[in-house]
Amino acid sequence: MDFILGFLFVLIVIGLRVVDQYERAVILTLGKYSGTRQPGLTWIFPGIQRMVKVDLRITTVDIPQQEVITKDNVPAGINAVVYFQVENAENAILNIQDYSLAVSQYAQAALRDVIGGIELDALLSEREKISGEIKKIVDEATNSWGINVTDIKIQDIELPADMKRVMAKQAESERERRAVIIRAEGEFSASQKLSEAASVLAGVPGGIAMRTLQTIEKINPDPSKTVIFALPVEFFEGMKTMSEHFKNKK
Repeated sequence: MDFILGFLFVLIVIGLRVVDQYERAVILTLGKYSGTRQPGLTWIFPGIQRMVKVDLRITTVDIPQQEVITKDNVPAGINAVVYFQVENAENAILNIQDYSLAVSQYAQAALRDVIGGIELDALLSEREKISGEIKKIVDEATNSWGINVTDIKIQDIELPADMKRVMAKQAESERERRAVIIRAEGEFSASQKLSEAASVLAGVPGGIAMRTLQTIEKINPDPSKTVIFALPVEFFEGMKTMSEHFKNKK
């Protein structure tokens, strides 16, 4: 009797298992699925039942650099990271041998397929959109495994050295083009202001002549130096008009 009680005690102790809060335990009885245990203390029959724990937390899997040829025949090395979560522990154990490896392999294949169908410009400018397309493909394929792909991020895009030089020259040309446009816009705005100022001065008797004298004074503030300055005929006409204006006021 004591032997039987001791055997039962040992059997109970050996069969005790703890399932963490972030886990689910898939139970196989004689190799057949018999249920999924929730977090907490549980017990299995040693030798007859087997428990497989499944982590339900979000898992990250790195996609190693993939050598891909874009639609416009440009080679590119691309690596990414996949974020996924097990939503159905039973399917993750019974429908796929190694769901983590399977997700990684499928994501690599999807990445090559998607990148191979787009051009380099789209790859560089629409990274988020491309990541979304890859995520959709992988998520649909892994749904039957009890997996939910939460996100896929393209990390690095490695281009050939000659392509980098060409892109650097293109970027420099674009910056120069923008600088020329900005300077031209500034000069146009300045010419408009000058035109408006000239119109105002022309409406004032002797206004242009006075402005010319002010300019000459700023050019040579030192009275010990002599500056030869060619004055237009309009200057003398303006001085004459200004003189007549003051005489009429008297």
